[in-house]
Amino acid sequence: MAILVCGGAGYIGSHINKQLNKEGYETIVFDNLIYGHREAVKWGTFIEGDLANEAALEAVFERFRIDAVFHFAAYAYVGESVEKPEKYYYNNVVNSLNLLKVMRRHDSNKIIFSSTCATYGEPEKVPITEDMPQNPINPYGMTKLTVERIFKDYQKAYGLKFAVLRYFNAAGADPDGEIGESHDPETHIIPLVLDAASGKRDDIKVFGTDYDTTDGSCVRDYIHVSDLADAHLKALHYLENGGESDFFNLGNSLGTSVLEVIDSVKRVTGKEFKVTLSDRRAGDPAKLVGSSEKAEKVLGWKPRYADIDTIVAHAWNWHEKAEY
Repeated sequence: MAILVCGGAGYIGSHINKQLNKEGYETIVFDNLIYGHREAVKWGTFIEGDLANEAALEAVFERFRIDAVFHFAAYAYVGESVEKPEKYYYNNVVNSLNLLKVMRRHDSNKIIFSSTCATYGEPEKVPITEDMPQNPINPYGMTKLTVERIFKDYQKAYGLKFAVLRYFNAAGADPDGEIGESHDPETHIIPLVLDAASGKRDDIKVFGTDYDTTDGSCVRDYIHVSDLADAHLKALHYLENGGESDFFNLGNSLGTSVLEVIDSVKRVTGKEFKVTLSDRRAGDPAKLVGSSEKAEKVLGWKPRYADIDTIVAHAWNWHEKAEY
């Protein structure tokens, strides 16, 4: 039996691929390398391909007996999704249907899906729980919610078994320093601040200092990427053991402000850098923090690296010697 990791050359997918191999699973990484990095696939079998190519997917399922699928192959730039919704609906939704179609033909019925807190939109309150209304405010969030609803329909009609994991802010890097976070363009706060600390950027911009938070900057829930990997493994075991299809938030249940992240980077690196205070960006909620009580209760999962300095330290360790 093998595990198919779609998008396994990307930031989160590569960390899950490492953990799967550590547990003795055979993995097949399927990635088109548009945003992924071939160098990040240090474990398993790599096949370059796109979910839009049904024949390429068919070949994978004919060559390997796929027991379960991890699906990370999505475009995830919120601003771009507003400007180019067609690109996002085709890649994130239509290509997911292609994957499900091939899975059905080969009687592969277990999938763990990378979803997002963006499906909730502007939350009514925090911490966010899985039963709160889902009202995405951008096409990216809507594509993820659409796939979630497709899964529910496929469960009823075809017996699909799924675990949908809604992430908050993935952060950090492999504690061993073998893989890490690299996006082009980079939009995530921690690598951006690390670039400022290392002199690769002139400054770091803080968008909004007048929010209703402790220091006026936006508060987010940062979850270590290795903790995400652990949650995915537990979700796989849950489905393997007959668990019912379900939805889970993944976060620290802790809020860290943008200014607190900057202070953490200064502590960890020992470096000073320019911080530029700017106006708010449209659509940025003041506070996004998730409740992970359900994941803890059902999956037996709890973050190991909740401290922001630890998350930053692991990211800095990889950042300084990054190969890609």
